[in-house]
Amino acid sequence: MTTAALPATFTVDPWDPAYGLAFGDELEGGALQESSAELNLDTELPADQWRPLDPDPGPAVPATVLFLDGVRRIDARVWVHGNGPQPAPGIAASYAAGLVCCDGAARITDVIVERGLFTSAAHAADIGTRHARYPALLASGPGMDKLSLALQQCLGAAEVQLANAFRAAHRSGDDLLVVDGPLRGRTHLARTVGYIKTHHASYLPAGPAAVVAALRPGQRSPVFAMGTSWRRNSWYLQLPGAAGAPWAGVVRLECSADLPPAQATALADLTARLLPPLASTAHKDPRAPQNLVPIGGLERELRRRLGDQQLLYRALRAAASG
Repeated sequence: MTTAALPATFTVDPWDPAYGLAFGDELEGGALQESSAELNLDTELPADQWRPLDPDPGPAVPATVLFLDGVRRIDARVWVHGNGPQPAPGIAASYAAGLVCCDGAARITDVIVERGLFTSAAHAADIGTRHARYPALLASGPGMDKLSLALQQCLGAAEVQLANAFRAAHRSGDDLLVVDGPLRGRTHLARTVGYIKTHHASYLPAGPAAVVAALRPGQRSPVFAMGTSWRRNSWYLQLPGAAGAPWAGVVRLECSADLPPAQATALADLTARLLPPLASTAHKDPRAPQNLVPIGGLERELRRRLGDQQLLYRALRAAASG
């Protein structure tokens, strides 16, 4: 005789979702981690000839520069009941992706706002509340890292959807797409670079790292190849308006490892010409100058469109008790 599975219910964890979650960008102690990445420093110049590079002023800049970004937020931690003696953990989260088009003026062209209940419980049901619906989305495991990964994958898919839709509608072929964050999972996008403004690891040995520290505003490092769990070409760029702290105003960019060295170098030169004038300023953005003006403005709008977290949290509590 088999026992029918109980219907899925859920409860909302009363602990503030901002606590105890490994979603932050900061490192313990504020120190860079040593990297085990495989490096090829000779992609553009031999490693012993590395020096700060001024961008090649020759090639024409694209008519359109696109900036793609996304934000995510945990509205509540939940426990899914109904299939065994122990409830399964989950997160009710909101996420949004947006695209900014700069073609003489900057404007937000499109935004996607979604929500989801991320859990490894296959029997989980969608959560409907007075203010929002959280479709049940399956994560590969119950740990917070797996729940976070599932959320990030959905956000990444939304970002790619926006970029592809814009390019399908315009089909100019004369643009550059700047993705805020690593390019992992998006290296198939043409004319695209990843923009990394927070340094979590020290990838370069001492000699090349000293070249990065010596960069002046608008200068970049040579392109190098890097492999961790995935491969890409990368380079460092110094933005204006930073002083004092080591590597202040330095960002890292990356593009597909499938590009020939000449194309990767051309992309590096293009970013060194286009991005420094878009650097934010300290009186407007606490993450200046790394947070480019179009990205900072887009992030603020996306967070606004996520809605009031406390209102959504109360609605989740009410739905759980109802």
